[in-house]
Amino acid sequence: MIVVSLSSQVPLHDQIVAELRRLLASGKLVAGDELPPVRQLANDLGINLNTVARAYRELTDAGLLASARGRGTVVLSTTERPSGRPAVERKRIEVSVAAALADAKIAGMSLADTRTLIERQLAKLWNQTYINA
Repeated sequence: MIVVSLSSQVPLHDQIVAELRRLLASGKLVAGDELPPVRQLANDLGINLNTVARAYRELTDAGLLASARGRGTVVLSTTERPSGRPAVERKRIEVSVAAALADAKIAGMSLADTRTLIERQLAKLWNQTYINA
């Protein structure tokens, strides 16, 4: 379910958050689903349990997860609770997309390959059929 790369330059906490967000956005995790306990996920991934706890806490603060001691962590919502004005949220997302596109260009991806990648991801997240035209 959740995969992290121990050799990545991206911090493990950020990888876990990104993986869980991806699962939420794609519908593979829905409201009411239980997540593995912090200790179990940390053990499965071979990482420190505080790293997993920090990722869960970040998503709980965003209104996506709910944790209760002794009862585990469940998906509360697949829609993040806005942390600011809509314009601020849109700007935050725009900055993230711009950074991802810059990474693609720096990695040597062509414009066509980048478009294809984006179109596939959009189709996955919005449950549409991707047609390579």
